Amino acid sequence: MSQLISKWNYPTTVRFGAGRIKELPEVLEATGIKNPLFVTDPGLAKLPVVASTLKILDDAKIPYGVFSDVKPNPVDSNLTAGIAVFKQGKHDGVIAFGGGSALDLGKLIAFQAGQTRPIWDFEDIGDWWTRANSEVIAPIIAVPTTAGTGSEVGRAGVITNEATHTKKVIFHPKLLPAIVIADPELSVGMPAFITAGTGMDALAHCLEAYCAPGYHPMADGIAVEGIRLVFENLPKAYANGNDLTARAHMMSAAAMGATAFQKGLGAIHSLSHPIGALYDTHHGMTNAVFMPYVLAFNRGAIEERIVRLANYIGIKGGFDGFAKAILDLRTELKVPHALPGLIKDLDMDDARKELIAEMAIVDPTAGGNPVELTKQAALKLLNEAIKGQPKGEL
Repeated sequence: MSQLISKWNYPTTVRFGAGRIKELPEVLEATGIKNPLFVTDPGLAKLPVVASTLKILDDAKIPYGVFSDVKPNPVDSNLTAGIAVFKQGKHDGVIAFGGGSALDLGKLIAFQAGQTRPIWDFEDIGDWWTRANSEVIAPIIAVPTTAGTGSEVGRAGVITNEATHTKKVIFHPKLLPAIVIADPELSVGMPAFITAGTGMDALAHCLEAYCAPGYHPMADGIAVEGIRLVFENLPKAYANGNDLTARAHMMSAAAMGATAFQKGLGAIHSLSHPIGALYDTHHGMTNAVFMPYVLAFNRGAIEERIVRLANYIGIKGGFDGFAKAILDLRTELKVPHALPGLIKDLDMDDARKELIAEMAIVDPTAGGNPVELTKQAALKLLNEAIKGQPKGEL
């Protein structure tokens, strides 16, 4: 019993269901936000889904500002620019609207705008979060439009340090949004590539959380059900973007992944983070490329758990059957089998490989891998993902 000791935290209020974006004025009132900064990404800002959402605010006569200078992998200059707009507009809260990039940056603007220390002082290391002045963190409302990162129910945000080209995880309990509006209608217009990439991100979160060492049966249960929802609904959402039921289940799976991964992540993410920082790849799609290689690498430590998982989902063949199901899902979603299919004209020399391996083993997610991720192991996995092992060898 001495090993059954842990610390558990679970998410926030979620208003889930089609059409619930109409409740945005009520949600703002509930959180005390009178002049929000609406943070989204530049592509989304041009679409009708943003215009219709802002009209809800206009009709309610709620003043607001808009910030959309957000890269697919947000960088610190995006944060600096967003904070300037937040202060200039005298905003008192943030509506983070979009996929993981907009959600993360919106949360970090609300967090950092009142701080006096640099953002890097609050990296997710030990108790660094206690350095922050909690009283000046602005309230956050999160509205996801994709089904992947689950940042809407997370207490962290990911941002790239442009000087070092490294992704950093910033953590604070108050980065958790006060209220989430999870309206699957907002994700209906998502392109197939984004549907696939974000959905595979949700799968990676659930799978790595389930496989992470440690005692957290609630996270395990949520992760397992999240994996089932992905396998059953991601192909449907990919094939028919107007399938609102599949979209709803995927939005649930995304939030479940981020709820579960407080238990830990692993080598899929620790390898994906430096690739994303250096090559600006889509995070979820990068996770999808690395997934089968990391699964095979971890086999000795996770096989029994994967057999149980496969039985629950209805996949025959134990570990091998589950690994094949991952490969089949990737094929159905047109996920590249190797990194050159994701990164055009990839020419990675040994020095760059060494750098990526070194970045991977110090990434905060590396410690959650069920098998120790050494530099040698990281290089092995990277080379496999570059060459693309024959599918039969996975």
